[in-house]
Amino acid sequence: MAGHSQFKNIMHKKGAADARRSKVFSKLAREITVAAKMGSPDPGMNPRLRLAIQNARAENMPKDNIERAIKKASGGDSENYEEIRYEGYGPGGVAIVVEALTDNRNRTASAVRSCFTKFGGALGETGSVSFMFDRAGQISYKPEVGSPDEMLEAAIEAGADDVQSDENGHIITCAFTDLGDVAKALEEKFGEAETVKAVWVPQTTTDLDEDKAGTMLKLVAALDDDDDVQTVYSNFEVSDEIMERLTAA
Repeated sequence: MAGHSQFKNIMHKKGAADARRSKVFSKLAREITVAAKMGSPDPGMNPRLRLAIQNARAENMPKDNIERAIKKASGGDSENYEEIRYEGYGPGGVAIVVEALTDNRNRTASAVRSCFTKFGGALGETGSVSFMFDRAGQISYKPEVGSPDEMLEAAIEAGADDVQSDENGHIITCAFTDLGDVAKALEEKFGEAETVKAVWVPQTTTDLDEDKAGTMLKLVAALDDDDDVQTVYSNFEVSDEIMERLTAA
């Protein structure tokens, strides 16, 4: 995967795990609360909540935290979050899509705009870069659940579009509208997936030199560090050699 997913893997390797895990739990809890508030608090009756819980478990989020986030949705004092998508350009003309859940639109817009400006980017209008991405469903499994051939065969039967398998696991991509059906079919064969989510997949990628790549990584980190930002997608590509130098201890 290009761009942000590659960067996140390196961030995990480089440490600061406890602080990052706390922030990940906070964002997962917010998604659980929003999903429970928008539908039933019963994950069996609420597909979005079920996926949110599933993704929280994949990050080893404690059961108490998950239950507390669900209960918060039924509380009268819980915040009213809204989903907002921001789009813009980063160093080297890289396209960036930012998804946020916020209870204060002005605060979040200001923070996101500040990140773009600080690292040489520019926030655009909604729709300014998303046309360069495809909205898709993505399902991931750990490598031990099956061989690449088994996963490929099952994914084709389930109606998926693509499978990527390596030592880190299997990533199945499907049409956004087919995500629920494909996930259910794969679950019947391999058990519960590690993650099931909607993603923005770039149609083409933009190669960056070392200088622009370094700035781009800082921009992604700054956005990712904001409590209101849930996910960041981009179409930048960096060679392994440059990435190793940029992330050297």
